[in-house]
Amino acid sequence: MEDYQEKLVKWQGDVQKDGLNLLLGDGGFVVTPTKVGYIISTSDKAGLERKFSAKNRKRNKPGVVLVGSIEQLEAVAELTPNIKKLYQTCFDRDILLGCILPWKEEGKKYIPDDGSEELMTDVRGTSCFVIKFGVPGEQFAQELWERENKLLFASSANPSGKGNRGLIEGIGSQIAEEADLIIDGNEYVASIQPEDSAETRYEQGVMISFVEDESGKLLPDQDPGDRDTNPAPIFIRKGLYNTELMELMAEDWNSWDYRHGHYY
Repeated sequence: MEDYQEKLVKWQGDVQKDGLNLLLGDGGFVVTPTKVGYIISTSDKAGLERKFSAKNRKRNKPGVVLVGSIEQLEAVAELTPNIKKLYQTCFDRDILLGCILPWKEEGKKYIPDDGSEELMTDVRGTSCFVIKFGVPGEQFAQELWERENKLLFASSANPSGKGNRGLIEGIGSQIAEEADLIIDGNEYVASIQPEDSAETRYEQGVMISFVEDESGKLLPDQDPGDRDTNPAPIFIRKGLYNTELMELMAEDWNSWDYRHGHYY
């Protein structure tokens, strides 16, 4: 990281103003700490294109939308009562959660009219909507939405298929070179899983799909008496808060699959 010191700032606990201004502008590309490592934060097509280029990432996966409040989530994503309950519980308990969901038709008006939709949804029109991903990024998401109803898009800040171990030094030279700003929050990342080392801690959050595989249609809630429901939600990625989220899923869904690595 020696070559990129001029881009490096230390997170001080408040919203990082330089990063916010970049994301409020055009094409901003900010490396941001989260609970499970570093992400690339962007807010429009130009930033997304830079992200794909820096990561050499495939374009077939659902894009990640970082959400700062339940009110924002309700404005953009299709929800059932039980999915909303799951998100609300996780929001109240500060549990990182990402779910694959369809966009509300009226929610699509918040997607920048610049071609962003093609780059942050998959072929089914779904995205992964994530809450409680870490204070530095949550501050960005909240400010962007409150000021301009602007969305925050994200991807892990490391070469595709490789982790950054929750260390700013692990984001790789290609991402460091492309970034407009790099926010150093190594201490924050380490504080979330204090008993674990960079080698043993989770580098990702749990992801659950609530859509049909082929169509991307939202799955309905299950009635308490339902058994062997198919199709059912799929736990497609294990990660931080694994145990807590499995318990929460068991409260309202009698049928759901654990298939780590499925599709995503």
